[in-house]
Amino acid sequence: PSAGGRRLACLRRWPVWKHFRDYFPVQLVKTHELSPGHNYIIGSHPHGILCVGAFCNFTTCSTGFLEMFPGIRPFLTTLAGNFRLPLFREYLMSGGLFPVTRQAIGYLLSKNGTGNAVAIVIGGASESLSCQPGVTTLILKNRKGFVRMALEHGAHLVPSFSFGENDLFRQVVFEEGSWMRSIQKRIQKMMGFAPCLFYGRGLLSVQSRGFLPYPKPITTVVGEPMTVPKIAAPSRETVDLYHGMYVRALLKLFNDNKTKYGMAETDELRIV
Repeated sequence: PSAGGRRLACLRRWPVWKHFRDYFPVQLVKTHELSPGHNYIIGSHPHGILCVGAFCNFTTCSTGFLEMFPGIRPFLTTLAGNFRLPLFREYLMSGGLFPVTRQAIGYLLSKNGTGNAVAIVIGGASESLSCQPGVTTLILKNRKGFVRMALEHGAHLVPSFSFGENDLFRQVVFEEGSWMRSIQKRIQKMMGFAPCLFYGRGLLSVQSRGFLPYPKPITTVVGEPMTVPKIAAPSRETVDLYHGMYVRALLKLFNDNKTKYGMAETDELRIV
């Protein structure tokens, strides 16, 4: 998994992915070109419960990523622990998924030529605990490892935001400081994922409760690439500088598009 994987291009041609896309539906919006002569780290926000937008756009490519960005190969990263499970590991690699580790990301950005776009759901498992409709909270303020990786390999940074991701499920959100919240965080620290109490629609009716996601539209907007220099050992100040630039670019992307894709003008993006 950390050295190229075993992607099977034929999996993307399975008709099931078009049905998956159309269930919500999921839509991809391009705002700027991505040159095949560079490598990219795409920040994917928000995490939501299941990262449906990121999976549909960057793994199945059923929304037209390969046609919109010719010459660009997308790779979605996920928890490294998933690749320790027999058979499931092979399934993940065949779909082009990679562990979100320095080794795997470094391989894609340095030993795989150019035209690679590594998508990282930066908020990770912690962010899923704050997933609820009407509230957009991103865990990003102290997540700077992706910026350091971009600087070390000269990969351009690209913000992306999936509007509607938090509307697919209803979650029981426990307050900070509560005993249930502390249990969730403890399990997340040990296992790498956060146990969430959530529900969606039932199998036969939207009105019933079950574990299917609600059919709510998801629109993933890919923003403007941010040029990043290649620095073998970037200082903390340099990392902070480019992290701040990325956060401002993400906020602009959110504010410029929120009213187009189902949010109110007063809705804000909270970064913690």
